[in-house]
Amino acid sequence: MMGGNSMPMPDEKTIVDAYTYLLGRMLVIRQEHMDRKGDGFAYNAIKYNPLGSADFVNPNLDVAYLEAWIAVDADTPALLEVPPITRRYYTAQLLDEWGEVIVNINDRTFPSKPFGRFALVAPRSRVKTPDDAGRIVLHSHKAKMLSRVELKDDPDGAVKLQQAFTLRSLRTPEIDAPPEIPMFDNKELMGVEIFDDLDARLASALDVAPIAGEMQQKARAVAAYVASGNDARTTVEKVVRGKAVKEFQVYATTAAMPVRNHWMGGAPAGNYGTNYWFRTMVNYGGIWGNTGNEVLYFTPVSDAEGQPLLGSKNYVIHFPADGLPQSVVDAYWSVILVSVPDYRVVDNPLKRFNLNNHSPLQKESDGSLKIAVGPKPVAGVPESNWLPSPDGKPFTLTFRTYVPKDIVAREWAPPALEPQR
Repeated sequence: MMGGNSMPMPDEKTIVDAYTYLLGRMLVIRQEHMDRKGDGFAYNAIKYNPLGSADFVNPNLDVAYLEAWIAVDADTPALLEVPPITRRYYTAQLLDEWGEVIVNINDRTFPSKPFGRFALVAPRSRVKTPDDAGRIVLHSHKAKMLSRVELKDDPDGAVKLQQAFTLRSLRTPEIDAPPEIPMFDNKELMGVEIFDDLDARLASALDVAPIAGEMQQKARAVAAYVASGNDARTTVEKVVRGKAVKEFQVYATTAAMPVRNHWMGGAPAGNYGTNYWFRTMVNYGGIWGNTGNEVLYFTPVSDAEGQPLLGSKNYVIHFPADGLPQSVVDAYWSVILVSVPDYRVVDNPLKRFNLNNHSPLQKESDGSLKIAVGPKPVAGVPESNWLPSPDGKPFTLTFRTYVPKDIVAREWAPPALEPQR
């Protein structure tokens, strides 16, 4: 197939795979551009999100949350201070510019240094850092930090610990702006323009995935064809819109992870090896996914009858007394209701967006637990156990298991959402 010029057209599978691979990076670039537009944004400066803040994708309302973009160069490290934290979940998660987790700093993964000062340095940098600072080498000259401190039943204490995290640059690093891309949303993804200015976009951040060389060569082959003429560009646009976007969205919503009890999940994120489709899905559906020893996620693919979730219907998730969600975690669990396809919380008069093991949930007389989802309180379920849904609109849930037990990865999933008549 020639597409109207003398350069052979890459086959459709190559176009689809190259598109999906590049979309993972474009989603992170998009997020950096969005973050840079925030009030008072600066690299190497922490944003301490107020409790209950939900103005970001797939928010976590169970923690005091802080975030920052880190920027370093060969001569300029950044210095992170993590306060001592005991008897509650916490982590300082560092991710690279493709969404791969570099490290989690906490008492589980860093038992020899669970808190204190950490020097974040550029690859191959030989810069001297403070003797008492743990040295962490980033994958490129930028990284994203997300830190979380569990609220438990002491939100004031969590906020004090949140404010005790500090981040500063030891000098003034040279910082490149993120590559320019056409901004897009999850409903209308990028098209053929994803292949424009490709070398600059790929050069902006190292991809540590073992398949990066192979995939980047495929992407360059498609980009060369796109640049060969208007007919070629139009042909690739048709494949992207007619095949690549549709196949990715089906994968992201129904096939990215194992499906149990009508929930998709239980597969570890954060580090993806050769599975760039999964990495792109995580960046699309809830950017900055963490590793499986920290958290495993579940989202419903349908209700118990195989039907799509709709905000005008009532549902019940019924955990048996011998299978309460707290029994499968060593930290905590939570469930949050979000819109699709943008994965933002849905406003409601109660300002109740999630439930967790610290919520004032009422159990049944037999010790079981019911969680209701619907536009109004559901008959037979205490109102304290109700998550309001958007009447007449689609929605989804994200069920998080923090420090999950082994059974979560092997076989566990939340009970299916039972529609109520």
